[in-house]
Amino acid sequence: MRRLLGSRWLLAGVSLAAGAGLGLGFRIPREETPQPLSRFPVIPIPAVAADASGGGPLVPSPPAPAPAPAEVMRFGFPAVSQIKSRGSYVLAYDPRTRNALWVLEQLDAARLGQSGSDRGRCEFREDDSVHEYHRARNSDFKGSGFDRGHLAAAANHRHSQKCMDDTFYLSNVVPQNPNLNQNTWNNLEKYCRSLTKYNKNVYVCTGPLYLPRAEPDGKLYVKYQVIGKNNVAVPTHVFKVVILEKHSGEIELRSYVMPNQPVLENTPLERFLVPIESIERASGLLFVSNILKRTNNLKAITAGSK
Repeated sequence: MRRLLGSRWLLAGVSLAAGAGLGLGFRIPREETPQPLSRFPVIPIPAVAADASGGGPLVPSPPAPAPAPAEVMRFGFPAVSQIKSRGSYVLAYDPRTRNALWVLEQLDAARLGQSGSDRGRCEFREDDSVHEYHRARNSDFKGSGFDRGHLAAAANHRHSQKCMDDTFYLSNVVPQNPNLNQNTWNNLEKYCRSLTKYNKNVYVCTGPLYLPRAEPDGKLYVKYQVIGKNNVAVPTHVFKVVILEKHSGEIELRSYVMPNQPVLENTPLERFLVPIESIERASGLLFVSNILKRTNNLKAITAGSK
């Protein structure tokens, strides 16, 4: 457990810092200290040519003006960040993998206590706000051997039929091992809901990871399966970052990573706690720096913390 220090806080969102592996059999390479010249490239200066007429050195012509940004983007941006806001969660979508990068939700004890929905009326459906080239379809999952694993859990949003329906967009699911999805991952979702009983606010950020592993040649590779005609990426791992706002004003951070494979159902959830830095490095996301913009009263819980 490590403490970073204190004031008032409200989470405004999640922004995003890169990395390699997690403490689950993967190594995080040390950053090399840059040498001075590696930071400042040496630009060769051409010799001044003499004027053939003997009139002295040539004066170089001024560079042509760079095109204005509006002209450069005359035909539009090829891509922009795809942030999608639903009734009770927000996600960032990755069109390359056909999965979300992250899904952020706020859990509330009062809403969790309401029952205004019927899960039997919900159906998984493609997200028509995603371009047809980049969206997953139900046919991609058929016969794949993977569940459509929720990132924002349906049970987190049972207070409203519309909010629960929104969790069944395929942009909010990843191909997930059925054993993991129905057992240990489900236990983690239940645990997150239980935390609302003891905390002022509970924020949950969930997403996929694609982690490197060593191959027989001794090198590290990032490899993952894709399913269906739309090549939906199967993450190697899934993460969940839980941000707890205590009634005292203290912020507690718990970060979990599970491999996307069968896991014994009775495995303690504490086994999957990892340092938040490892998720930040591997996912390209930032949590701690965003929290510290709003409070210094942060405590990070890791495996073995007391």
